[in-house]
Amino acid sequence: MLTVLGFAMIATFLVLIMRKKMSPIAALVLIPALFCVAVGQGAQLGDYVIEGVGKLAPTAAMLMFAIVYFGVMIDVGLFDPIVRGILRFCKADPVRIVVGTAVLAAIVSLDGDGSTTFMITVSAMYPLYKRLGMSLVVMTGVAATANGVMNTLPWGGPTARAATALKLDAADVFVPMIPALAMGLLFVFVLAYVLGRRERKRIGYLTLDEALVPETKTKTETETVLVGTGGADGGNGGDATGTATPGTTAAPTSPTSPTTPTGTPGTTPTAATTPGAPAGEDGGFQGLDPNRPTLRPHLYWFNAGLTLVLLAAMILELLPIPVLFLLGAALALTVNYPKMAEQKARIAAHADNVLNVSGMVFAAAVFTGVLTGTGMVKHMADWLVGAIPEGMGPHMALVTGVLSLPLTYFMSNDGFYFGVLPVLAEAGAAHGVSPLEIARASLVGQALHMSSPLVPAVYVLVGMAKVEFGDHTRFTVKWAALTSLVVLAAGIAFGIV
Repeated sequence: MLTVLGFAMIATFLVLIMRKKMSPIAALVLIPALFCVAVGQGAQLGDYVIEGVGKLAPTAAMLMFAIVYFGVMIDVGLFDPIVRGILRFCKADPVRIVVGTAVLAAIVSLDGDGSTTFMITVSAMYPLYKRLGMSLVVMTGVAATANGVMNTLPWGGPTARAATALKLDAADVFVPMIPALAMGLLFVFVLAYVLGRRERKRIGYLTLDEALVPETKTKTETETVLVGTGGADGGNGGDATGTATPGTTAAPTSPTSPTTPTGTPGTTPTAATTPGAPAGEDGGFQGLDPNRPTLRPHLYWFNAGLTLVLLAAMILELLPIPVLFLLGAALALTVNYPKMAEQKARIAAHADNVLNVSGMVFAAAVFTGVLTGTGMVKHMADWLVGAIPEGMGPHMALVTGVLSLPLTYFMSNDGFYFGVLPVLAEAGAAHGVSPLEIARASLVGQALHMSSPLVPAVYVLVGMAKVEFGDHTRFTVKWAALTSLVVLAAGIAFGIV
């Protein structure tokens, strides 16, 4: 009974948010609450929620101060040279921009933290996508998938969990997987190239001078307008109908127009705000505005050094990540904006992002708390393991790799690696399958895991990119799952799993 209800709860949540019948925050809270009552454990709902909130509170704190920190870094102009450099390299070509998104996300993912990766990637790439009218779900999908592959680094979490759960050395688990993971990352780059070509076909590409034209409320924008329907592919050209003339000039559309919601697949987002709009407002090409009052060019090297020290401290685990970002945000605000009024203004400018993301994390705590507290997760895992045919015993590494896709999507990494993986390893050992093979195969699903509604970092990604979570999910899941299968196939081909 709990198994059926667990799958039903997850399915209900995904259907409602992808069909935009409920907001993610409301769905994360109300659906598990209703199912908790349905299983007859309504009286324990408060305990489950408090337990879930307690586990995710450090994550929420980390995200709150990380958003403030990187928001300030964007305000002071730390990433402006990156944005200008990427734009000039990409030459306003959608193909290069999408590939650049994948490369940037992969490089930044070396710090092992998804939230940091998404903040830096979106802050650098978002203005380019907005200026050229590119689909924002392409950006979020490519960034999430690239980060998912890189998330398997030993200090990223999953590898360490797998090694700990099966009492193995993390290096023995990770190092042999490098060729398979490299193939997965190569596939992400190829995917980015394909999606970029579809974006180029949809909108064409501008000259560099056209892309740098400032946006104003009165001046028409140089962009492509598509007349058609946006399909599940996030407006990347595969489902649009109608004609598009690259480089044509169209009258600007109100940013509040119901026909062109920001980040909605199949539309060309517009920005009818003046350049230099305060951070947090939609539409301004902030990264290239040389006159916004928040810039602090004389402190550029201080901010760059502070960021490098912060990232190094995270990798070396000198202090807990929430503490590092708390200290970093306080120091960045104090040095860059010594006046109290300026500090309050910067915090207020990023308050929307802080509230949205932290609120989403605490709402997710309700979902995970009920899923775990009621025993749904355990029953679901036991049912899946029990459903494995006896004849598949000698192929438990392959089975583990396949199961890692849905299980790491519908469960937290802790739940999968500490709850399910030991059971799979035990079943494999009975048929002579090495625990190392099981551990390596368990890493396959991470490309898909990073877009799970149970991963707090994904809310940073969609929140900063101003993309609906349902749109991101509908676009990304198929590509992320395909990437995971490529990693699995490469692992089998190389004899790793």
